[in-house]
Amino acid sequence: MTKNTETAIKTTYFSIIGNTALALIKGLAGYFGNSYALIADAIESTADIFSSFLVLFGLKYSSRPADENHPYGHGRAEPLITFLVVGFLITSATIIAYESIVNIGNPHDLPKPYTLIVLGAIIIWKEISFRLVMKKSKETNSSSLKADAWHHRSDAITSVAAFIGISIALFFGKGYESADDWAALLASGLILYNSYLIFRPALGEIMDEHLYDDLVLEIRKVSVTSNGILGTEKCFIRKAGMKYHVDLHAIVDATITVKEGHDLAHQLIDTLHREIPQLGYILIHIEPNS
Repeated sequence: MTKNTETAIKTTYFSIIGNTALALIKGLAGYFGNSYALIADAIESTADIFSSFLVLFGLKYSSRPADENHPYGHGRAEPLITFLVVGFLITSATIIAYESIVNIGNPHDLPKPYTLIVLGAIIIWKEISFRLVMKKSKETNSSSLKADAWHHRSDAITSVAAFIGISIALFFGKGYESADDWAALLASGLILYNSYLIFRPALGEIMDEHLYDDLVLEIRKVSVTSNGILGTEKCFIRKAGMKYHVDLHAIVDATITVKEGHDLAHQLIDTLHREIPQLGYILIHIEPNS
């Protein structure tokens, strides 16, 4: 297991523990504090627990080494897990929206003032969690960890919406009890929007979409530092898990032997792996200079 994988797994355990604690706190505070927006928030945190377990499974599975049936490794499991995580987000948003609409038409008591204190603490914690997990997702090149980070951000957004709704209900008093439910409905729309932001890059990864111009430039720059490599032509990159697989056309002296060209290609592969550790399988096609 690589260092990046270990980091990603530890970060996922952090998410699981945090979401479990918050789901309990939100659920209890929402129930006893007469706040459906807070209960809706607890529903999303509960979904986050299961999605974090999915991320954990995906990270462990995608880190398996290449085998006869999977010569490029198991990295593609990670964006597939991301799709499932998005499914959890959409499901929780749908449940929240439905329950909000039902509650808007039903009279109920005003939320308790202390729910604002609970929400304030949750918002701060969730934003800290988002920044921490997003930082780790960038360090490890993990798309599923990025999805997990956005779970924290969407949770913070629903908490902000709940805070606003409860504040309106408490400030204006009787007749504005449904502001809490409208806040939950707004939060469900924001969750759906965030679901798209998570889904789109994972789809690009599955479809081998070209998204890595900066990495291509770095590969070209490193390649010409390798002995005997005069330049580069085509460079294709596809991401699988936390690794980037590369197909590169390298230009060499046209007068050298096939054996010499073969040796230069292997030297180039070693150089690229040494200088750019996140690269996985590298295929070098030797091109003669004209």
